[in-house]
Amino acid sequence: MVWTSTPNQFLVSEVADLTPGRAVDLACGEGRNAVWLGERGWEVTGVDFSPVGLAKAQRLAAACNVEATWVESTVQEWSPPSAGFDLVAMLYLQLPQPERSIALEVAVSAVAPGGTLLVVAHDRENLTRGFGGPPNAEVLCNVADVTEVAVGAGLAVERAEQVVRVVDTDTGPRDAIDTLVRAKRPT
Repeated sequence: MVWTSTPNQFLVSEVADLTPGRAVDLACGEGRNAVWLGERGWEVTGVDFSPVGLAKAQRLAAACNVEATWVESTVQEWSPPSAGFDLVAMLYLQLPQPERSIALEVAVSAVAPGGTLLVVAHDRENLTRGFGGPPNAEVLCNVADVTEVAVGAGLAVERAEQVVRVVDTDTGPRDAIDTLVRAKRPT
């Protein structure tokens, strides 16, 4: 599948009020969100397991005159720098348990004091009420999956809910149900 270079709508809306600093896009794929952050002044790192996706991300970054650091690694095996990041974004990483919890723990551990965690994922209810996304419930999550890990690591949840994302299809717009969690590490 060919992905768009347009950033995720929830990333755009959720980081609009944040001052650019250091950001990491976990499971960055072809880099659309990382490049968008870089265009807005973030010092950005993209982490993904796919060398093919990272090569596309590098080309997109070059085409947009964005400097970024690209790291080939699974999220579960990645070791964040001790200084952490002002923004840790993990969008649509689809893993079964226990890998999903491990990836969430890594993401939370990468949030610097005063930093923000943003997780957007296909929600389990999308299987019955929504459109698109993986057909396997094992790789889908819900708000509680994310907030449990975030709160357990000392983050304060600012937003945690199901959100609707409109998907354009050949038969017209359809609603997809996503999980969105935004949390902050106290300073």
